[in-house]
Amino acid sequence: MAAPLRSIERLLCRTNILRQCFQEVRGGKSTLPVIRCLQVGIPCVQVNRSFCTPASIEKDVADTLDALSRYKDRPWDYLESEEYIDRYGSKPVWFDYRRNHKGAIPRQKTRKTCIRGDKSCGNPCPICRDPNVLIHYQNVKLLQQFVSPYTGLVLDPTRTGVCMKQQKRLNQALETARDHGLISVHAPHVDFSGEDYSNSHAAVGSTPPTPVVKAGESWYYWYGNIDPDERELARVKKIYKAYLKK
Repeated sequence: MAAPLRSIERLLCRTNILRQCFQEVRGGKSTLPVIRCLQVGIPCVQVNRSFCTPASIEKDVADTLDALSRYKDRPWDYLESEEYIDRYGSKPVWFDYRRNHKGAIPRQKTRKTCIRGDKSCGNPCPICRDPNVLIHYQNVKLLQQFVSPYTGLVLDPTRTGVCMKQQKRLNQALETARDHGLISVHAPHVDFSGEDYSNSHAAVGSTPPTPVVKAGESWYYWYGNIDPDERELARVKKIYKAYLKK
């Protein structure tokens, strides 16, 4: 009977210690005070332990805002920073991205958006997962990662994994960059060397000389030989009698 009582007393003592521990941690203290517990004449072991410091949410938010403020005005500086090189190296931001999907066959379309309000999906796209990757028409190095070097066309989002919302922003930024001359426009080469543009072949005849009009002659040779119908001329004169000059 004594052994179960001792176990119950130790359990109650530990519960009391943990309860006070959580209260201290919530209050922001990392070291617990000395606690002595006397129950049924059996002293508890003196406790003075150091627990890990709770995660500082304010510090994480401050670091994120600091990073965003650093690259907000000049987002292309992030691609040359050590932070970007340590994370991606020389590869594009979408190289190691794999979207989670159900079944063996991947989705044929990417999701509409990764962030809805203040909620984010479990596996956001390569642009949404990194807050320092900002789409801007002057961020040429980032835009070139989504353009094929062989065809000059924008890579399909099923290959890069970018959501539809960010893909639309990419297309708009690419068009603006091409309008400003920051990115070359791919134009297919057409060889016209085999075409004949001379007028010496049978399909094109010689150009007639410019007609010469003398004074008192009409421009068209057949215009002066037309005799109007008298009945039609009388009808027109009757209709426009008030407007005809005498």
